[in-house]
Amino acid sequence: MFWPSISLSPTAIASPPFPLTELFFPPLSPTPTLTPATFKLRSSSTCCTKTDLTSQHEETPPNPYPKQDETPQAAAAAEEETFQVLTAIHTQYNDILIFDTPQSRMLLLDSTHNVHSVLQKGDEKWTGSYWDEFVSLPPIVPEGPIAIYGLGGGTAAHLMLDVWPSLQLEGWEIDEILIDKAREYFGLSNLEKCNDVGGQLQVHIDDAFSHEQHRPSGYAGIIIDLFSDGKVLSQLQEVEIWLELSDRLMPGGRLMVNCGGVSESSLDGKVQHPSIDDIWMQNTTIKALAEAFPGQVNWKRMPESQGQNYLALTGPLPDLTSWSAMVPSCLSEAVKQWKHCRPLH
Repeated sequence: MFWPSISLSPTAIASPPFPLTELFFPPLSPTPTLTPATFKLRSSSTCCTKTDLTSQHEETPPNPYPKQDETPQAAAAAEEETFQVLTAIHTQYNDILIFDTPQSRMLLLDSTHNVHSVLQKGDEKWTGSYWDEFVSLPPIVPEGPIAIYGLGGGTAAHLMLDVWPSLQLEGWEIDEILIDKAREYFGLSNLEKCNDVGGQLQVHIDDAFSHEQHRPSGYAGIIIDLFSDGKVLSQLQEVEIWLELSDRLMPGGRLMVNCGGVSESSLDGKVQHPSIDDIWMQNTTIKALAEAFPGQVNWKRMPESQGQNYLALTGPLPDLTSWSAMVPSCLSEAVKQWKHCRPLH
């Protein structure tokens, strides 16, 4: 496990009377048991070489909670405690599960059944997790397009275009079926239409590490949210990859990265107690970034209530007071938590 998970509230999901694996994914291939306790907040998508997507299997599961004679109070309680499965499908890259709760719609991916995207219902758009942090990037980069590597269901794109509607976003996702489902259930197709002020999302279905289709003029910023089977992609522990990704930026551009949690490999089997300013060294992705860009990496760690993810930002540490004044009020204190990574040597 690369960081402690956020379990969904027990009131959000009822405990079914039977294993959910057989309900969601008919036994075409071995699948871990899926129970409400395994729903965890994680991150976004896989990224590997694209192959044929013809062998798919989709089921529309029956409702495991049929209505019975009950009092209005019991019915209200049941509504708060149940969830509705909208689709469950095997693809070449993922086990995709999309379900509704009364408060939100969620996307679970891969064998870990981690939450990779959230679409809030009602007036509240913020997720209370790392996706919100990505909204703080536009004020500290040059004017220009921003890429999202690991688009998933489009949570970050929704938030960014809501706050900064004139943005030109380019999202990269390797799973074509996932994009189809995001368009159907997460309103992704609405973001692909040019809005009143010219902002929109352009979707690329491809490996984010591919050298094809990327803008020759560079990106103002790149958001990197790439995971597979609950772990940060192994490529992101390689210095060479970060140097290649940095070459895709225009002058003054920045990378903002979801780095996951404490990396087991960074501890080497030893209990370590680094100072509060050096705990980023427990994350191998940030260590690779710091080696690739000495003196040009900043970090923060999300609070325990929001998953304890490490985030990284390349470039000089922005003036936190000015940055705080440029973001939505709910993020103004959050951006002040960024710190400079002290040199490794």
